[in-house]
Amino acid sequence: MGLVNIKIDGQAYQVEAGLTILEAARKCGFVIPSLCAFNHGECSRASCRVCLVEVKGARGLVASCVYPVAEGMEITISSQKAVEARRASVELILSNHHKNCLQCDKNGHCELLKVAEMVGARDGMYEGEQTPATLDELAPGLIRDTSKCILCGRCIERCKQAQGISILGFENRGFKTIVSPVQNRSFANSPCLQCGQCVNVCPTGALMEHSEIDKVDAAFKAGKKVIVQTAPAVRAAIAEEFGEPIGTTGTGKMVAALHRLGFYRVFDTNFGADLTIMEEAHELLERIQHKGVLPQITSCSPGWINYLEYYYPEVIPHVSTCKSPHMMLGAIIKTYFAKKHEIDPKDIFVVSIMPCVAKKYERQRAEMPNDVDAVLTTRELAKLIKRSGINWQRLPDEEFDQDLLGEYTGAGVIFGVTGGVMEAALRTAYFWLTGKEHEKIDFEAVRGLEGVKEAALDINGTTVRVAVCSGMKNAKALLEEVKAGKSPYAFIEIMCCPGGCINGGGQPFVKPLFLQNEDDDILETYRAKRAKVLYSEDVKQSVRQSHNNKDIQKLYKDFLGKPGSELAEELLHTSYVSDRERFPNK
Repeated sequence: MGLVNIKIDGQAYQVEAGLTILEAARKCGFVIPSLCAFNHGECSRASCRVCLVEVKGARGLVASCVYPVAEGMEITISSQKAVEARRASVELILSNHHKNCLQCDKNGHCELLKVAEMVGARDGMYEGEQTPATLDELAPGLIRDTSKCILCGRCIERCKQAQGISILGFENRGFKTIVSPVQNRSFANSPCLQCGQCVNVCPTGALMEHSEIDKVDAAFKAGKKVIVQTAPAVRAAIAEEFGEPIGTTGTGKMVAALHRLGFYRVFDTNFGADLTIMEEAHELLERIQHKGVLPQITSCSPGWINYLEYYYPEVIPHVSTCKSPHMMLGAIIKTYFAKKHEIDPKDIFVVSIMPCVAKKYERQRAEMPNDVDAVLTTRELAKLIKRSGINWQRLPDEEFDQDLLGEYTGAGVIFGVTGGVMEAALRTAYFWLTGKEHEKIDFEAVRGLEGVKEAALDINGTTVRVAVCSGMKNAKALLEEVKAGKSPYAFIEIMCCPGGCINGGGQPFVKPLFLQNEDDDILETYRAKRAKVLYSEDVKQSVRQSHNNKDIQKLYKDFLGKPGSELAEELLHTSYVSDRERFPNK
């Protein structure tokens, strides 16, 4: 596209044709308040009327988020008419919004309050008609409070764009309008993936994760040996909660904070990731060598498993029976670790710090009882640290505890980004099939944040085709091929959240562009910056293949026997069932 000449508040600028006024203004150094997610229109377009500006020749004020720039356009942002209209729009939104901000889980991150401050909105200027609120706390992962909803529609669009399933929509009309699953059902009674992508874009506290901090507090109070593990993606984002730039590695300070919080042991879920690769790669080779069901599909993303069980139960035979890494590690802590230390497993309480909301549901599955006792998101961990008065910036860098389950490899680290599970599995599968390490440890063909990636690997003259995807909207085409028996792949990695766990529903909220200091396309770059943290840590590891993890080797020698053994099957594998059978009323 070419350039067009425009004027903003009397100043001349050249901008790319095709931009909206909102985008063009940002590039020219102006900040127009907006409730669009990341200023990329992930909302019911122009519904909030917060970004109104004047355009010469236009009839009345226009919503800058949907109005495209044109040659010779003259835009006025600072006129009294535009300023007053933006203020009135926010005051109207506030009139129907829950006012108890101190008790709101989004306190400190509420975009509505930030916008209200920017436009100078006054509370109580309009009196809205209060509709009886719905407080949905039935689902393990999510809470929905319609009293805090401002009907921006961002959650509706995110569910549609990321997962392609449109669980949420507008219900009722006029003052009675709410955002909800159909018929105002609970998330627990609808085919919701519990992925939390809707939470990531909600500008208020209308959608939040179901906190389990109280369960952790109770375990400490009861004198349990509370053992914590942290997923790889957590270290790539936790520092953002303490004012650090996106892409800051938080591993060492995070571990130091967990030690100060009093956990009995601080382990890395990367150990569980290495264990997953041992079992999953073994399962793949068994299928290849004995003409089993192919392609094999990964199973470590619980949001994806929820999608599978409801929408594609016919594909269940293709999915690996491996539990996800944190569930595997939980099972090993309560058996192998407990036995070695002569601890009654009933006295152990395992806490998983995850970037994912769906793992709150996963830990409660009937197929995996008692492996993990509580799941906290990255955001919940930050709350624990802040309430304890720990100064993040002054924390030293500390190491995870090296007690039977301490060593992890670079392969485990990259589990947190789309393509990472595939790459880790290929590193080990190649070795097991050829008896030698691949000349290049990095399988860059499966890297990148594209929705779908394909690659081919030559193993002893045999071409093995693989595919990687993230976001269920992207997975649908691959799954239709599998369902029809036409898939050309041997192995497929699927992650529920676009970009993988680095973009999980429990990760720190990313500020919208109007609150950013840099002119980045934040929607595209924040995932890449978090992914870079994991790839950088992978390269720094002295051991980068799961099968070379000495603690994993010792675990098999002393306890499990070998990958796929009877005990390994009992502790580390699971099963799936059609959601239509489990929840016929969904």
